[in-house]
Amino acid sequence: MIDDTPTVAVTGAAGYIGSRVVSELQTYHPEWSISAFDNFYRGSVREIGDVTVDHVDIRDGDRLEGALDGADVVMHLAAISGVDDCDENRDLTYDVNVAATGDVAWWCREHGAALIFPASMAVLGDPETFPITTDQPRNPLNWYGRSKVLGEQLIETLADGAFPAHCYLKTNLYGEHEVGERTVSKGTVINFFVGRALDNETLTVYEPGTQSRNFIHVKDIARAYIHSAESLLEDLEAAETGVSKYALASDEDPSVMAMAELVQRIAGEELGTEPPIDLVENPRSGETMVEEFTVDTSRTRKELGWEPRETVEESVRRLLRNG
Repeated sequence: MIDDTPTVAVTGAAGYIGSRVVSELQTYHPEWSISAFDNFYRGSVREIGDVTVDHVDIRDGDRLEGALDGADVVMHLAAISGVDDCDENRDLTYDVNVAATGDVAWWCREHGAALIFPASMAVLGDPETFPITTDQPRNPLNWYGRSKVLGEQLIETLADGAFPAHCYLKTNLYGEHEVGERTVSKGTVINFFVGRALDNETLTVYEPGTQSRNFIHVKDIARAYIHSAESLLEDLEAAETGVSKYALASDEDPSVMAMAELVQRIAGEELGTEPPIDLVENPRSGETMVEEFTVDTSRTRKELGWEPRETVEESVRRLLRNG
């Protein structure tokens, strides 16, 4: 039985999402104990409130086991996440996204801890039908998606009869957030466009520009994981096991060109200058090219009590105004 002060371990805690999750945990559940760690491959946040992010590489089995010791819920957010990064560093991607994920899941199996894992929409490739649901076939188009499919499969296998887990298919992130006096951001599509607009530089859109993306704010993602931890603690009390899958998305799925045009318009209103837009040759292979990206989040809303609060236009306006 879990006591009144459960322990949550967060891998990848220094990163874009992880640092926000730790901050939200402190806000919503100040009574919980938090173990936060990262190898600082991309993330660089060292202190989050009164939590210090420890240097732990999840590929080191002994260090991983020590860092997870005592955890009731593991939020496994550490990953090689960029499509290009994964393509260029395939051995590292396998070691982190597959092998180390298997080690985390095995630890949860051995110790009866719950697990949260973001599998990403990249596992689907080009979705077969809309709205997208979590049970659609996996047909990833790139190494990032392939590694996430393997991680998802490992967790499904190891969780069966042993521990409860939530796997998330999340869409494209945007926005920034504050950790203390520090602003944490990442070069996602919208953030990239805003940064170019602030520098009055051309907004480059990869051909054909009609490819649709669904956008979800990093703060909305973090809140979902808090709801998830709360639900998983109940599952642990009830001795529930196995994987439940949820989609995290907003109701906003514009084309990449439409998003550039939105940033252009708001930049004109907020900065007095509209940056030009240039359609350029797409250097990427293995990119989802669908012209619709609606996602069914009804299960997430019903079972976890979550719904997105942020909107793209409000966030872009805030970013440009504060930039």
